[in-house]
Amino acid sequence: MTQTTARIKKIGKHFEIMVDMDAALKFKKTGEGNASNFLETDIIFEDMKKGERASEKELREAFKTTDPYEIAVKIVKDGEILLTQEHRDAEQDKKYKQVIDFLVRNSVDPRTGNPHTPDRIKNALEQAHVNIRNVPVENQIQEILESLTKILPIKLEMKKVKITIPAVHTGKPYGVISQYKEKEDWLSNGDLEVIVKVPAGLLMDFYDKLNGVTHGSALTEEMRE
Repeated sequence: MTQTTARIKKIGKHFEIMVDMDAALKFKKTGEGNASNFLETDIIFEDMKKGERASEKELREAFKTTDPYEIAVKIVKDGEILLTQEHRDAEQDKKYKQVIDFLVRNSVDPRTGNPHTPDRIKNALEQAHVNIRNVPVENQIQEILESLTKILPIKLEMKKVKITIPAVHTGKPYGVISQYKEKEDWLSNGDLEVIVKVPAGLLMDFYDKLNGVTHGSALTEEMRE
């Protein structure tokens, strides 16, 4: 159990509570459970380090209640949970391993066509001082590669796909296809034809997301380069 502070600023003031970090993070992410799962003390502070409590008047003005459990839910859901350095390091290490695993599975040395080893990719990431953010790997892989190619000859194995999206669904898939789109054409019947290039290792996940937003009505055809 790791205790930390969760806080929020309302009506120009800070409101702080003491929480169990892992339980609070889980509640913030999933919404499962209630404040009793993460709240360490039922006191609402203005400054927890100084032991300064928030007044009932301020709590009513900011949260429309003085119930510490209701307030705690609002603070955790809408506010900030302070993370320990140990937790941040663990999350960074986890994301680092995800990037390495992705590149091992989906990239090759363009000079030989052979995959790189995990150690070679790890060393190159460190030498290039690549900033790996806490977002999905696919959302940052292009900027990672831009830094990595200065140190290591590497390219992603890509799949080129032609997609035809029926007119009734053309507004929904942009969030799925936008980062991979190479070309788009509007057909005379209102359908949308799109050419995308997707990393080979993400293709099945891409198809799942596309089918989800088009109810399985999009037509796909893999193309040769």
